Amino acid sequence: MSIVYKTRTQLVVETLREKILSGEITAGQPLRQAALAQELNVSRIPVREALLQLEAEGLVSFEPHKGATATELNVDQVDELFELRAMLEADLLAASIPNLTDEQLDKASELLGRLDKALGKENAANTWSELNSDYHNCLYSSANRPQTQDLVNTLNKNADRYIRMHLLWAGGISKAESEHNDILSLCKARDIDGAVAVLKQHILGSRDEIKEFLLKRESVKT
Repeated sequence: MSIVYKTRTQLVVETLREKILSGEITAGQPLRQAALAQELNVSRIPVREALLQLEAEGLVSFEPHKGATATELNVDQVDELFELRAMLEADLLAASIPNLTDEQLDKASELLGRLDKALGKENAANTWSELNSDYHNCLYSSANRPQTQDLVNTLNKNADRYIRMHLLWAGGISKAESEHNDILSLCKARDIDGAVAVLKQHILGSRDEIKEFLLKRESVKT
């Protein structure tokens, strides 16, 4: 029975995610479990589980006395989040590279292998997003700048829904895979300037593709 519910939940997740990202479900629109269950011809259980997963992705929020609603996807927020990420993560990487051990570099390589294997599996975006954060944090781990790392973690949490959207909708996974390998190779070569340049390109390129997607989405709605 659990396998059946899991499959139905994933179908509901994908359906609701597409409706939110396409703009068919608008920001602030209530997501009533009973109505969604009837519309999608499922019980309330997979709908409830799907809404919780979409909350983790940042596409749905739960508010007191209001229930679940679709969250707003904001182009201006993308600019600020990703430009701050590029600045602070470049600083962390530059400080970390001289101190990275062979063990840490091996760990980063292992995480890249797991990223590759995560593709195509159920909940791929969730797993990929977590491993992606682990990979970057592994490369930043020798910077010895805990306050900067805390700021980066907060920014990444706020940017996570856009990152997942990029992976799912803007072809971000295939491009990120190549850039991840380039960054790691440059770290192994202790090429600080080269690694930082690719990292900034990696983050700001994602920003541009996400903004393009959101602007197209807005033009379709209007």
